[in-house]
Amino acid sequence: MNGSFPLKLTIRLASRATKVLGLMSVRPVKRIVQSKPTIEGAGVRLRRAFGFGETSETDPFLLLDDFRNDRPADYLAGFPWHPHRGIETITYVLSGTVEHGDSLGNRGTLGSGDVQWMTAGRGIMHQEMPQGDSQGRMHGFQLWANLPSSLKMTPPRYQDIKGADIPEIVDDDGTRVRVVCGEFWGKKGPVDGVASDPRYLDVFVPPNMRKTLKVEVERHAFAYVFEGDGKFASSSRPFGVLSEKQVDGEEILFREPAGDRSLVLFDAGDEITVQAGEQGIRFLLVSGKPIQEPVAWYGPIVMNSQAELQQAVSELRDGTFIKR
Repeated sequence: MNGSFPLKLTIRLASRATKVLGLMSVRPVKRIVQSKPTIEGAGVRLRRAFGFGETSETDPFLLLDDFRNDRPADYLAGFPWHPHRGIETITYVLSGTVEHGDSLGNRGTLGSGDVQWMTAGRGIMHQEMPQGDSQGRMHGFQLWANLPSSLKMTPPRYQDIKGADIPEIVDDDGTRVRVVCGEFWGKKGPVDGVASDPRYLDVFVPPNMRKTLKVEVERHAFAYVFEGDGKFASSSRPFGVLSEKQVDGEEILFREPAGDRSLVLFDAGDEITVQAGEQGIRFLLVSGKPIQEPVAWYGPIVMNSQAELQQAVSELRDGTFIKR
């Protein structure tokens, strides 16, 4: 024995202690990072907040891409036919349209405010072709959520959700929350039957307002800022982006507010606190229960072992990847 506790036991003990003592603990901020420019698909320029790396801090989530772009030449090539297996993909469109289709015969168009939650399960061939709006804007996000080993070979399915069907809550202080998935402030999002029991929120906090939002202690959680800026509380002090600046010829470190394209990773706790800046702040707040299983990657195919990946690649080559 090495004297350490398993993660699940540690989380459970912390949760019980919090409930017994009647305390609420603000999640400290582990770090804030900027999403990085990436080219995907047939040449789409986007920003990647995380993905194709270590997953322990974001489990059950594997990847978050920010495909906001105002130049059609940077996105019109789209994401032609490609395979998925072992994951769920969540596409949230803010502006523009995305035409999609798959090997099962599903076709459709996602518009402004719409969400598509696709469970790839045992395998699907899929394409997504962004079109932009009348001003050339194509704004949105794609999140990948892992499936546990027991569900990786489940039948594929879609949940296409129109923006009008996503509940929006407005608090007394003007804070607005769209509930895409999960339950929050007495409202339940329209996406259901998802393995990791995620909560996916689109949050706006008005200028100069300080807001605390509940996130259960057993969940991993992150925020992704896409409008305005603000500072997230770390215990008793605000936490911003650590930057260097020269003052009188000397370099000093200081905290900048978390602004556009900032990923905020939270540590354990049962609530997060944000202080909005002069323009307010809008961000995705996403949380889910960790799966805690091995992750083996091959692009959009995510399994638990190299042997399973090799099997998937073999099936792609011999035409048996799609199970009818």
